[in-house]
Amino acid sequence: MQRETQNTLSLLNRREFCTRMALAGGVLALGSSPLARAAVSWNQMPVSPVVHADRRVTFLFRDANAKSVVLVLGGIPPAPMHKHAHDMWKVTVGPLAPEIYSYALTVDGVRILDPLNPWVKPNLFYSASMVLVPGNPPSLWEDCNVPHGIVERHYYHSKIVGDNRDYYVYTPPGYDPAGTRKYPVLYLLHGYSDQANGWTKVGRANFILDNLIAQGKARKMIVVMPLGYGDLGVISRTGPGLGQPRLYQSNLTKFQATLFSEVMPRIARQYRIETHRDQTAIAGLSMGGGESLSVGLNNLNRFAWVVGMSSYMNTDGPNFSSVFPALNKSDNARIKLLWIACGKQDPIVAKANHNLDAWLTAKGIDFTPVWTPGQHAWRVWRGNLSTFAPLLFQS
Repeated sequence: MQRETQNTLSLLNRREFCTRMALAGGVLALGSSPLARAAVSWNQMPVSPVVHADRRVTFLFRDANAKSVVLVLGGIPPAPMHKHAHDMWKVTVGPLAPEIYSYALTVDGVRILDPLNPWVKPNLFYSASMVLVPGNPPSLWEDCNVPHGIVERHYYHSKIVGDNRDYYVYTPPGYDPAGTRKYPVLYLLHGYSDQANGWTKVGRANFILDNLIAQGKARKMIVVMPLGYGDLGVISRTGPGLGQPRLYQSNLTKFQATLFSEVMPRIARQYRIETHRDQTAIAGLSMGGGESLSVGLNNLNRFAWVVGMSSYMNTDGPNFSSVFPALNKSDNARIKLLWIACGKQDPIVAKANHNLDAWLTAKGIDFTPVWTPGQHAWRVWRGNLSTFAPLLFQS
């Protein structure tokens, strides 16, 4: 078990980081590559990005030989940077709405992370740099002056998958492992290409829960964030990926087995949780949304609260009977909450989620459909968690 601080950026002194990045650039990107050319001594490093009081954001990049530098930031068109004195490239964008933004730099056609920014989005395929534009009042995913819970990382060997893997657990402020109080538990699943820490490093689930609890809007709960891959073939760079039906089903089947046989028993031993279905929820995004709906609705003896966000289920429907073969109207009495959300502009799963809404309605299943502005992105899912977490375990 490894206990992790809430504030990732406080772990690394800025001088040390810049020195490491400079050395890494020189070693890993030899010659005249953009990263190698960006490697300079720490005391020459400018501060970037800079978020101004009016929510404009300035990005800097030093490179004497670059011919073109472009900022690629989610939500805005690509922004060309312009060269100034001392070989410094610069661009200011915004004002931007309060949010956490992912971005990268394209230097002479090569995409790189920002070498001045230690905050990196962890992802198996699509790593990016990140910047927070704060709100006034602060957004729920910001680090506010409230009591904080603890995020712990656990490692174990999965006999089902045959690998060494991890899972993360959030315990709320005031949690006492030696106490008598037990807590409801939410199993929170990441999306395709994410790692097990996706919900803490990018989704900021721990800060969202801290702030909701401090505001009296959510119950104190334990949140378990497991690795969502049951078949590692789905994340092969040369394989067919999640869209191949056989591989999708293998991944789903084995993930459910790891959850039921490996993760949940460990949680019951390691933490003071309520084990009754009325105190157990499952939620997920994208791939994890499909997993949460399938695992949750097909195992209502274990879960009374089920949430799918931008759910990917390897089918556009509209017939979901093969996905939920036993679900029927009588199950309404057992489901405390079925909450299904999607971004209105989601290019990947909007069609499937519209069809799922229609199928559930035709079956007479009670559920809450939620359609919010946005695409297939973390800004949608942070908002989703902020909205549904207060609903959990309230009755």
